Amino acid sequence: MKAALIGVGQAGGKVTEALLAEDRRAGYGAVRGALAVNTAKADLEPLDIDTILIGQERVKGHGVGADNELGAEVMQSDVREVVGALDGVIDAQTEAIFVVAGLGGGTGSGGAPVLVKELQRVHEIPVYALGILPGRDEGGIYQANAGRSLKTLVREADSTLLVDNDAWRETGRSVTEAFDAINERIARRVGILLAAGENVEGVGESVVDSSEVINTLKSGNMSAVGFASADAAPDAGENVNVVTSTARKSLLTGMSVPETTEAGAALVVVAGEADRVSRKGVEKARSWVEEETRSMQVRGGDFPLDSDKIAVLVLLSGISRSERIEQFMERAKEASETVEQEQATEDFQNDELDDLL
Repeated sequence: MKAALIGVGQAGGKVTEALLAEDRRAGYGAVRGALAVNTAKADLEPLDIDTILIGQERVKGHGVGADNELGAEVMQSDVREVVGALDGVIDAQTEAIFVVAGLGGGTGSGGAPVLVKELQRVHEIPVYALGILPGRDEGGIYQANAGRSLKTLVREADSTLLVDNDAWRETGRSVTEAFDAINERIARRVGILLAAGENVEGVGESVVDSSEVINTLKSGNMSAVGFASADAAPDAGENVNVVTSTARKSLLTGMSVPETTEAGAALVVVAGEADRVSRKGVEKARSWVEEETRSMQVRGGDFPLDSDKIAVLVLLSGISRSERIEQFMERAKEASETVEQEQATEDFQNDELDDLL
């Protein structure tokens, strides 16, 4: 899938940079262009991608803090400037646009939904959101911001691909190290998803293409991605169980939103050298995912990759029945009652979160 990436806010910019770096490192050629948008000049300066600073009249390059209402207002004021800066990022070959944002802060949570809405108005290709949910130990204002932002993104985007910060966080690391590691995991997993159908080494028997990704994402407002890998034998016939067991790990323990198995549709991508990927294993994995997700729309196929491992990526779409998401929305509602900052609670009523699921 040839995609354009637009990172909004600090986390959005860093994840977008990591996605572009992974695409270049792996030689996928899936990312057509990338842009980082922020209200804080200091957050843009370290990034090795194109950037645009917005809200200079309002916040003078100092950011909006955790005020997502101000973030939305600034983006609304400057959204045409942002769209104008996308020349060369979005081109005639672009098949989808991904707006990437952390949903807990101010610029990302407030600005991303506004940008998605404008991109939907301007472009005919799908516009997706890649939204990062704050972890349980992050402050109440971030929970409240993310709940509000998620509801708006779900309404505006063709699909919102979610990553729970708690899903891939490792203990024993500093905050910076932890978030850098999460960004790398996002880049590797989403990188394979974006690379589906691109020119890579090897010829699979049933190669996944971008239309299958797009058709899978049509099935629901929220989506999640799982990933797992394992060593593989040189001969495909010996890797039937490797493929199926790795698919199980991907769905049951490797999801970007943990405790998520039910879905409206799913896509199973088995990556590895063509000679190592077992077609029988792919079909068994697809059938198992179909049974586990209770979905009749489960697509599956190969992704030829120069590796001595087998990796399985599972994309779930239509995950509104996820227990983890329900728990998050409850946290967001509770946080909205206790956050004292006026900028986070003004005009923010609990019933705004009630009808998301």
